[in-house]
Amino acid sequence: MNRIVVVGYGPTAHRLVETLHERGFDGRVTVIGEEPRPAYDRVALTSYLSGISVEDLTYPVPPGTVTRLGGRVTGIDREARTVTLADGSAEPYDVLVLATGSAPFVPPVPGAEHAHVYRTIDDLDAIRMAAKDATEGVVVGGGLLGLEAADALRGLGLKTHIVEMSPWLMPRQVDEGGGSVLKGHIEALGLSVHAGAGVQEIVADERGVTGLRKPDGTLLDAQIVVFSAGIRPRDELARTSGLDVGERGGITVDAGMRTSDPAIYAIGECALAGGMVYGLVGPCFTMAEVAADRILGGAATFDGADLSTKLKLLGVEVAQFGAMDGALDVTYMDPVGGVYKRLFISDDAKTLLGGICVGDASPYSSLRPFVGKPLPAAPSDLLFTGSGAELDLPDDAQVCSCNNVCAGTVRTAIADKSLTDVPGIKACTRAGTTCGSCVPMLKQLLEKSGVEVSKALCEHFTYSRAELYDIVRVRGIATFSELISEHGQGRGCDICKPAVASILASLHNGHVLDGERAALQDTNDAFLANIQKNGTYSVVPRIPGGEITPDKLIVIGEVARDFGLYTKITGGQRIDLFGARVEQLPQIWRRLVDAGFESGHAYGKALRTVKSCVGSTWCRYGVQDSVGLAIDLELRYRGLRAPHKLKSAVSGCARECAEARSKDFGIIATEQGWNLYVGGNGGFKPRHADLLAGDLSTEELIRTIDRFVMFYIRTADRLQRTAAWLESLDGGLDYLRQVIIDDSLGICAELDAQMQHHVSTYVDEWQTTIDDPEKLGRFVSFVNAPGVPDPSIVFETERDQIKPVEVLAR
Repeated sequence: MNRIVVVGYGPTAHRLVETLHERGFDGRVTVIGEEPRPAYDRVALTSYLSGISVEDLTYPVPPGTVTRLGGRVTGIDREARTVTLADGSAEPYDVLVLATGSAPFVPPVPGAEHAHVYRTIDDLDAIRMAAKDATEGVVVGGGLLGLEAADALRGLGLKTHIVEMSPWLMPRQVDEGGGSVLKGHIEALGLSVHAGAGVQEIVADERGVTGLRKPDGTLLDAQIVVFSAGIRPRDELARTSGLDVGERGGITVDAGMRTSDPAIYAIGECALAGGMVYGLVGPCFTMAEVAADRILGGAATFDGADLSTKLKLLGVEVAQFGAMDGALDVTYMDPVGGVYKRLFISDDAKTLLGGICVGDASPYSSLRPFVGKPLPAAPSDLLFTGSGAELDLPDDAQVCSCNNVCAGTVRTAIADKSLTDVPGIKACTRAGTTCGSCVPMLKQLLEKSGVEVSKALCEHFTYSRAELYDIVRVRGIATFSELISEHGQGRGCDICKPAVASILASLHNGHVLDGERAALQDTNDAFLANIQKNGTYSVVPRIPGGEITPDKLIVIGEVARDFGLYTKITGGQRIDLFGARVEQLPQIWRRLVDAGFESGHAYGKALRTVKSCVGSTWCRYGVQDSVGLAIDLELRYRGLRAPHKLKSAVSGCARECAEARSKDFGIIATEQGWNLYVGGNGGFKPRHADLLAGDLSTEELIRTIDRFVMFYIRTADRLQRTAAWLESLDGGLDYLRQVIIDDSLGICAELDAQMQHHVSTYVDEWQTTIDDPEKLGRFVSFVNAPGVPDPSIVFETERDQIKPVEVLAR
C-alpha cells in the first residue's frame, strides 16, 4: 500500500492528508481537487468578502503531497484500481478516499438558473460581481450558511431579505423561542425575515434577476438571489462505480469509514455514517482521522459526533449543545435585551441533556462538556455561568467538538509538555484551532493546572501588550508590518492588530487612517464614528466641559435637521447625532468643523469626556472652577489612544455632582486645591475610584494625571480598564504612588515627555480626513454608486413616551 489517492480537496481531505503524514505514512499521496486552489478554511469563508485574502484562508499543503488542482474525476475502475480524469488521464491507487463533499441544494423552481449559491471562493467572487449592479438581494435559507450569506449581502451594501421555509430561523439549532429572539436581532439590523415562506419562482428578464415571488404571490424586489437551503452529498462517482449509497443519498460507510469496496473509503459530507450525513466540520475532521488510522492498520471507529455549535451571526451570539428536548427544562427569556437561554434536563433533574443560547452564549463553553453528565450546579445558576472557572470538568468531558479533544487530553498535554499558553495547547492537541469557541475553556484548564500562564497577547506575538509597547517605543517601530516581521509571526489577527494600532497611535500620534493603519482598525475607528445596531453611524462632536455657545448649539440643530438625525444629550454632557449614513459623515463633519467643533473620539479607545458640574462660577457650594479645569483637561488629553476608553469628571465641591468617583480619573475640589481619584468606572462591574493624592495645586494635579495616564497606557493589557489594571498592579495604589509621584522607577521625566509630545502634535481626525481626498474615498455606502443613499432606513421624527422610535423599512 504505497499509493493513496484522495478525490476532493476540501478541509476534510486536508485533515486526512495531514494526519497521514503526521502518523508517518511514507508512500505517495495524490489529492485531486476540482477547484484551482488547495483546501481553504470554509468556516471563515465570509471573511473573504470583507477583505481577507485567499492566501490567508488557504491551508498549507503537507510536504510530499502531490496535488492535481483544477482536475475533475469522471470515473473509477475498481478492478484496475484507477481513477479517470476529465482530461483523459488516469491515476492508479492502492487505497482510494472519496472526499467529494456536497453540493448546494437548489430547489427546482422556475428561474433557479439565474440564482447564485454560497459554497466556494468562486461563488463569492460571482456574488460580489453581481452585487455591483444591485441594490436589493434575497437569500433563500435561514440556517447557518444562509445567515452568513445574508450578512455578506448586507456587507456589500444591499438591502437584504431572508426567506426560510421553516416557521423560524436556524430550526436545526434553536427552538421557536430562540428563533423569535434571533429574528428580532436580525430585523433590528435592517434585514427582512420571511419565515414560514417558500419560493414560487425567480423572476428575471433579459437584464437579469428582478425579484423573487413567494407562493402567496408576494414579489420581493431583488437583483440577486442566493440559495443556501441545504446541501446534498456528492455521491455520483460512487453511484456510477457501483458502490452502496443511501436511499436519500450519501456513500454508505462502516464505522471505519470504509465503503462497500474494501479499497475505497469515504469521508466528510459525501459519507453516510450510521445512517446520517454530517455537515459540520467537527464530525468531518473526526472521519478523516478515523480513515487515516484504518488505512495505516489501526482500529479507530467513528461512533457519531457532537453536533454542538457556537457562532456569531450578524453580530448575534447563537449556541446549541446536546439534545433540544428533555423531560424537564429551565428557560430564561429577555425579549427587551434580546436574550434567550434554555437548558434541557433529565426527568430526575440530575443530568444535563442539552441547551440553547441566543443573544448571550457565555454559558456554552462551560456547559457543553457536561452534556450527559450530572449537573454541576443548580440549573438556574448554570444559565448565567460565564467562562466556567467555578466548574471542574471531568477528564472525559469533551472540550473541543471540532477536533474531538477531551479535558483529560488537554490536562495531560499541559503537564507533559510544560505548556504555558493557549497557542501551545492548540499546537499539541488541535483543540481551539477550528471554530475557536472552546478557547475560553482552554484558558480555564490552563489557569487551573498550576503552571505559570503566558501573558502572550495572541498566537502571533509571544509578548504581552505592555512588552510590545516597550518594543515599539525603544526600537522606534512605526508600522505593524515591521513589528510582526521582527518580533512576531504570521499575519496578525483581530486581537493583535487593533492593540498594536492603539500602541502606534499612543506613541506616534499619527492619523489612524494613514497607510496600513487603516486596515488595523475595528469598525468604529475605521470610519471615525460609532456604528449603531441598524448599520448607521452616530456623530459626537467634542464639547469640552459641556460648555457650549448658542451659535454652536444652533449649528448642531441645523445639522441634525438637514441630515434627518436623531439627537440626544449624553450622560457625558455631549450631544449625540444618530442615523448618519457612511457617505454623509464627511459632509456632517465639514459643517461641524467649520463651526469650530472637532471629533469627540466617541468611537475610539481614547479619552471620551471630562464631565463637570457648574462649579464656583455659578453654584453657591462650589469652591473651585470645575468647568474651567474640565475644559483644560479634555483639551489636553483629547485623542489620546489607550488600551481602553477613558472617562473623567471634575466636581466643584464635595457634593460630587459630576460623579467624579465613577470615572477612570476623577477630581473633586477642596478648599486647598484638588483631590485626585483613580481607577473607577461605571461599567459592567462598577467601582469607586481610590484617592491617589489630596489637596493638589492645579499644576501638581495635571502632572500627576499625565503620569497616571501614560503609565496606564504603557503597562495595561489589551482592553483592560483602569479599574482592573489598578487591581492587577502588584502593590496596588501604594505602588502606583511610588512610581508616578515618588519616581521610584526613574521614569517620570519620560512619562512627562511622552504626554507633552501628544499635546504638541495633536490634530483633529475629522479635519484631517475631510482635507484628504484619499481618506474620503473610504466613506461610501455603495462602491459602484457612492452617491446613492441607503434605502433601508427611515427615521420617525416624533418620540414616544419611552424611547426614540427607529422604523426599519421591511
